[in-house]
Amino acid sequence: MKKCFLISLIFWWTFLGATQANALRIVVLYPGASQIIKALGIEDEVVGVTRHDHFFPKATKVGSHLRPNLELIKALRPDVLIVGSKRAFPDELAGRFDAKVYRYDPRTLDEILKCIKDLGNILGREEKARQLIVKLSAKLTQVKPLPYQPKVIYEITSLPLKVAGQKSIVTDIIRAAGGINPVNVQKKHVLISPEKIIALSPDFYLYQEGPMNRNPVPPKERPYFKSLSAVVVKVPEIEFARPGLNSFDAVIKLNSLFWKHYRPTK
Repeated sequence: MKKCFLISLIFWWTFLGATQANALRIVVLYPGASQIIKALGIEDEVVGVTRHDHFFPKATKVGSHLRPNLELIKALRPDVLIVGSKRAFPDELAGRFDAKVYRYDPRTLDEILKCIKDLGNILGREEKARQLIVKLSAKLTQVKPLPYQPKVIYEITSLPLKVAGQKSIVTDIIRAAGGINPVNVQKKHVLISPEKIIALSPDFYLYQEGPMNRNPVPPKERPYFKSLSAVVVKVPEIEFARPGLNSFDAVIKLNSLFWKHYRPTK
């Protein structure tokens, strides 16, 4: 009996040691990717996140995604670093770490799905990733075709006045919901004048509220927007401007908004 107990104990020590040895240590510097990692069933392997990331409460806070604490990240000994754009985390910073670096910077819904597949492969959750892709793709079938194509301008910041350009995830959300972004500039964020916005005659003017646009004055209360005839709607920044699982929900919400304000012409 004692012999069996000893063999069992040795087995579990060996198993647990092997599991800990094979476990990845992950640092996530873009909160949008955290949604995906959590949906893939990964929890304890995430050892570091940015200060605004609340998906992994046990993980160490390592600064912001634009100003990460590099020494603290090194101390966490990551095997995988998930970072944002090259502007947020340049190649020279990536080269300082003995870790696999994955750039999470999708600008379309299809690119988000590709990132899910990539992360599933990197983190050993291929089947979970496949299931998640199927689920998100099915969600888009809820979009109801529109009898018109509304023009939608999306405000990133009110001071200075910046809106989403063609390279923003927001533009693809608008497209998938049945609308069009009339700001035809190949950038993520575009400085623009109120006069230009009014000249574009948008049907909808969405303005975000969040870290990038704190406590914005409602557009219809701004003197320069008195002649703006668009339907104005405040939306949460985290839902629309941060690419992730939330982007697919944003498509459905926006499509419903378009239908709510649809007025057929006689």
